[in-house]
Amino acid sequence: MTGDVGLKARELIRQTCHAFEIDILKGVISKDHVHLLVSAPPNMAPSEIMRRIKGRTSAKLFESYPDLKKKYWGRHFWARGYFCVTSGDLTEEMIKEYLDHHFEPKAEDNFRTEG
Repeated sequence: MTGDVGLKARELIRQTCHAFEIDILKGVISKDHVHLLVSAPPNMAPSEIMRRIKGRTSAKLFESYPDLKKKYWGRHFWARGYFCVTSGDLTEEMIKEYLDHHFEPKAEDNFRTEG
């Protein structure tokens, strides 16, 4: 996800999370996947979070970029699965450090807008 599609995906993920009171603590968009560190309401299962993010963003991306339908026929923008882990013994700072250095993202690839 590069260029305009990546920027639009980031915007849509932010909007979706905001709508469902999910705080993005850190996020990185890579060319073929997304990493998110979120804080979500305790009554919202990770599967529900992913269903909402993937469903909303894919529909809006196909709407905004009709050419994507040719590349991702069958209207499947996102892969079927996802990986989720709770922070457990890791601190929030350790996860943020990993995301900062794992992909070496460009400034425009970061999700967070405030400090």
